[in-house]
Amino acid sequence: MESYLTSIIKQFEYYKNLGDKTFNQLTFDEISWQSSEDSNSISIIAKHMVGNMLSRWTNFLAVDGEKSWRNREDEFIASYTSKEDMIASWESGWHCLFKAITPLTTPDLETIIYIRNEGHTVLEAINRQLAHYSYHTGQIVFLGKLLKGEDWESLSIPKGQSSTYNTKKFNQEKSRKHFTDDL
Repeated sequence: MESYLTSIIKQFEYYKNLGDKTFNQLTFDEISWQSSEDSNSISIIAKHMVGNMLSRWTNFLAVDGEKSWRNREDEFIASYTSKEDMIASWESGWHCLFKAITPLTTPDLETIIYIRNEGHTVLEAINRQLAHYSYHTGQIVFLGKLLKGEDWESLSIPKGQSSTYNTKKFNQEKSRKHFTDDL
């Protein structure tokens, strides 16, 4: 289980990094773009993720993960005034998450916590949030790629380069490491 805790931190760092790398490629206008009034821009998706992170991870071992001060509906209203404002908010959400999970120990993983009065082990709650954040990060990356078109800088193995990538990997000695260690 110690390896789980180390791995889960790396997984969350990976998804944060994908968001960071997407934001770096975009202007505030692109981050704010919505395909329709009912769709979410990248900034709205990020705002929702931040609201969720702050609610779920603030005092998460002792207080329900859906905090009374959270206004989820407000998370879907565009309110950031700059890219810097959005990134500062994004960083605060991730800081809250990492502050909560970094000190966890193996025995903590079986502790029961609540999200909307539904009991979860800490392990289940972590997995739930990892799936939620990876889902939304995928939306952010997809929208970024859509907006940048041919100017998009791939965040993974670019099309047509799988063989080169695999050759490089298979020319290395076998080792145990996390897939994000080389990123």
